[in-house]
This record gives sequence, structure tokens and C-alpha cells, in this order.
Amino acid sequence: MISQKTIQEIRDTAKIEDVVGDYVTLKKRGVNLLGLCPFHNEKTPSFTVSPAKNIYKCFGCGESGGAINFIMEHEGMTYPQALRHLATKYNIEIDETKPSAEAIQERQTMDSLYLINERAQQFFAKQLFETESGKNIGLSYFKERGFNEDTIKKFGLGYAPTGFKTFTNKAAKEGYKLDLLQKAGVTSQKGFDFFRDRMMFVIHNLTGKVIGFGGRTLSKDKKSPKYINTAESEIYVKNKSLYGIYFAKTAIRRADECILVEGYTDVISLHQSGIENVVASSGTSLTVGQIGMIKRYTPNIKILYDGDPAGIKAAMRGLDMVLEQDMNVKVVLLPTGEDPDSYLKQLGADAFKEYISQNANDFILFKTNLLLEEAEGDPVKKAGLIKDIVQSVSKVRDPIKRSVYIKECAVRMDISEQILITEINKIIHRDLRKREQQTAAQQASDEAPPPHTAADAPPENTAAIGEAPPQKSRELTDEFQEKDIVRLIVEFGDRILEGEITVAAYVLASIEDVMEEFDDKLCGQIVAEAYKVIREAQTISSQYFTNHQNPDIVKLAISLTHLPHEYSSNWEDKLQHPMQTQGMPDENYVNDVKEGVKRFKFKKVCRLCEKHKEQLKNASPDDLLQLLKIQQKLNEMRETLGEELGTVGVIK
Repeated sequence: MISQKTIQEIRDTAKIEDVVGDYVTLKKRGVNLLGLCPFHNEKTPSFTVSPAKNIYKCFGCGESGGAINFIMEHEGMTYPQALRHLATKYNIEIDETKPSAEAIQERQTMDSLYLINERAQQFFAKQLFETESGKNIGLSYFKERGFNEDTIKKFGLGYAPTGFKTFTNKAAKEGYKLDLLQKAGVTSQKGFDFFRDRMMFVIHNLTGKVIGFGGRTLSKDKKSPKYINTAESEIYVKNKSLYGIYFAKTAIRRADECILVEGYTDVISLHQSGIENVVASSGTSLTVGQIGMIKRYTPNIKILYDGDPAGIKAAMRGLDMVLEQDMNVKVVLLPTGEDPDSYLKQLGADAFKEYISQNANDFILFKTNLLLEEAEGDPVKKAGLIKDIVQSVSKVRDPIKRSVYIKECAVRMDISEQILITEINKIIHRDLRKREQQTAAQQASDEAPPPHTAADAPPENTAAIGEAPPQKSRELTDEFQEKDIVRLIVEFGDRILEGEITVAAYVLASIEDVMEEFDDKLCGQIVAEAYKVIREAQTISSQYFTNHQNPDIVKLAISLTHLPHEYSSNWEDKLQHPMQTQGMPDENYVNDVKEGVKRFKFKKVCRLCEKHKEQLKNASPDDLLQLLKIQQKLNEMRETLGEELGTVGVIK
């Protein structure tokens, strides 16, 4: 584990303009630098780099962070990998604390599996290009599919020979252990090569490491499956992997769209033809993990289907979960008998691009039309169709978008909008009740609920159509004051407030008695982490948060401290018109901090007063005296803070 000392040195040393400048052409614009965003396709620069704050932010797509986060996002690296990358760039020696024996073993196992897969890929590639059987069978097959050698090498394609233990014996002689070869999935549990006489496709993770393989046979033996894949392991989880994502991620961001196909060869053919924002689910329905990988780069998915109606309906059954993740889904139906690979070869790249652009249909409307054709003239089937469509529409989070779908579907199905609204409301209420029951069951078991995933997170707007959104438990929240406290810690944390006390130390000491009262979990998490750092006698700067490994913390920190407009020095330098009634914006933090702390404490103390009033009503005689003392103290604090803030009508 990389030590905090090294992490802090990397944060302090890495200059955002240097790191971003390796990938983006930046031009001076006032105190900042401006360039074209590397995360989405834009013609007018909106990607801003602030050397003073050591952060970047795109005001087009919203991406933001520090030097470490930029490397993570741009290169698809984990937090430790990004730290090592920057340490190498700036010649920083990495100091590592000793992890537990279990962690060491786990890390060694994963490293071994990566090494074995890398070695297997090299072996299969060598077999493809340097053996007679590889050339005659494997290379011949790939070239018949239209792949040139550059593409074959780029995707790491290969050939597994027919021998029972050709690779296993070779790997064993090179020192690889049999149990790890079996864990990696290249050797069977009986000790034989798992892949034999097959064309090999390599599955990469987001950072380009080999995590598994897909093998295709040319045998016509019906007992032999056409494709077999690596078994799941510590490094390969099928429902969290997408074929081609490593090669497609940058293109997906630039196009702001991901094209989804079914097979390996579809991905490779489209990529070779210049359509690089394409991935494959490898014959399975989309999973939440796979959707999450795509959503990391774009909210827009375009799915290419061949013309088989049965196959389309089967594939569409799992797409409601895509809508639940607030994704925009379009469907392109290819002519009967064609798949993306074959149709691309038939039309050519330019015509194929034009076809999928012109024939992309919204998923819900496409599904409505498809099912209407099937149910034509059959009232019973039409009733089933309505229930099916309503189920999909109910998953759409955006209420405006949902309303548009209802209007359009009502017209196409020749049915009243109100009927659709009523049915959708039933589903929404049913889902809400289900969540409430699950929450109650969790509370009854006295167990902390598991963290929400993309699969179980409730939609942002769960109100039924025509109803007001569900109210929070308190009509007036403390969101502004909580975020303001976080802003003060993030923006000014390491500055001296008075004497030798830093802003962060002052703020955290001042709110220590109400620190448990945060409503916003993320704000509470930031404050708790800052408190821990300060108690360990360390300073905390804005870079601690803008280079945090939690992307949610990074985004909140930057959103609170980085605005699209800054004070121009031209007022004083060129126009000789300095600030008249106050100091420079960056110098007002002392009063800002003290007033912000008072406002925050006043809100929280008022809440505690009300909470203790309720406790007093039901207090036992033994607890009454102690609660009265607490209530008196709270009332005094509330009155004092109210007077200092000039608040009118303080509750007595």
C-alpha cells in the first residue's frame, strides 16, 4: 500500500498543466488555460485548467478533478496505478506500508493471473504467425474475415494448437504453477489445455491488461460449442466485462455514444473500418456492471440487431434495466440475415455509418411498434403489449421524458393517455412500497443496509405522474450550510486563520459537538475524513480532495470551489480601478469562515433543540434532570448564535 507521505508528495508535485499538457493542447486564457476536452467531442474549447487551484474542469461535459483523477479517467487506471504513473513521471520514490499477509497473497495471485494471461496471449499470437497450422487455419480464417495484420496484432488475436498440453507443458517449464494456470482458466481442472484448435480472441480490462479469452472453433462437430470463454476468476468477471472496451473508451467519450454489438468479429470489423466507439456483450444480455462501464463514458447506447424477430424480443427483455440507469437507448435493426460484420462488408464503411445513423430508433418506440405488429387484430395480445410497454416506460427516471413517451405510445397504441398514466402510477407505487418494505426489514434486523448500487438505487424522481414528489422528513433542509462548511474546509483548509490555527482545524473544532448532524452523507464523509486527518496533526489542502480516490468527493469539492468566472486582474493592472469596499475575493476567507461556522451551528443547534423537546415529552424521571440541563445549554447556545448572526425571532 502506498504511504500517505508518498501520496501527499505526488499531490504536491504533480502540476495539472504539465499532466494535462501531455494529452491536450492548452492556450492561455486569463489566469487559466483552455483547450478541447479529451473526454467528449467538442469544437469550441470548454476544458479549463486552473494552475492556481491545480484542477481541471470541463464546462461542456462536467468532467473535473486533479492530476491524479485526470490520469485515472483518461488512461482508465485505478487510483494506485495513477499514483505510480505520476511518481514515475516526476521521479518520486514510492514508499509503501506493509500490507496484511492476506492482502499480499491476494495481490500476488492477481499479478500472477495477469502474467499468465499475458504469456498465453503471446503464445497464441506466436502460434498464429509462426506455425504451419496457425497460418493455414487461424491466420487464414482471420484474413477471410477481412482483418489486416495490423488489426490482428492490435487486438492480440491468436491460435490455440490441437495438442492436449502444448501450452500447459510450456508454461510449467517456464515456472508457472499448475494451480495458477487453472485459476487463470488456460488449463482445465484435469491438467489439459482449456483452448485447443481454436481461433483466439483476447479480452482486456479498462487498462488494457489481458483478463480472459474467447475461443472459436471451425469444427462442425455439434457436440463442440462454437465459442468457449475463460471461466471467471479474480480478474475476470463476465458480467463486468465488455469486449473491446479498452480500445473503444476514448472514441465513446468523443462520440458521446456507445455502439453495442453481439460478437467479437463485429467489434473488430467496425473498429477496423473507423467506427471505434463499439463494444460487445459477448452473447449475453446487458448486466448492471456492463451498463456501469458504458455510463462511465456516455449516457447514450445504440444497439445493433440482426433481423431475427425472436432474437430481438429475447434481447430486449433485459433492456429495462438500462432505462433504470437513466441511459438513452436507441435500436438499429439490420436487414434479415445480416449481422454488423457482414452488412458492413456489403455496404462499405461510409454507407454503413449512414445506415445506422438514419435507422436508429428510440428503444421504447421501437419496442411499441414491434409488439404492435405481433398483436395486430388480437385484443388479448394487445392488452399484454400495453402492460409490457408500461413496464418499460415506468423505468424512465426523467418525468418530462416519461410524459413524452406516454403521449407517443398512446397515439401509436390508440389508447387513452390516462389509462397509461394509471398503470404506470401503479407500478411506481408498487416499487416504492417494495423499497419501503426492504428498508423496514433491514432496520428490523438491526443490520446496516448495504451500500446502494446502480441496480437498486431508486430513481431520482419517484413521484407518480400527476403527483408531487415525495417530501423529505424536514421541509427545510440544511443542505446549503452543510455544503458551505465543506467548501470552507476544501478551499481554505490549510490557510492560517489566527495564530497557528488553520481554517480546517478551526472549523472542525467549532462544529465538533454537532458533527453527527449532517444530512448529506457525502458532506458528512468529507468532514469526518478531514477531522481524522487534522487529529493526526496533518494539514489538509484542497488538493487532498480534488485528487481523492472517491470520484464523488472530487466532483463535489470542485463544484463548490471552482466557478466558470474569476476576478480579472485587469481591473487593477490596466484600468487602475481596485476593489473599493472590500479586499480581493481570495482574501475574504477569515470573515467567511467565522460567519459560515456560526450559520451552520445555528441551524444544527435549532434542530437539536427541537429533538430534545420531543425527548423531554417522553422522558423517564431518571433521565429528566439530565435532559433539562442539556436543553438549557442548547437554548443558551441557540440564543447566543442568533444574536451574533442578527437573527430575528429566535425561538425561546
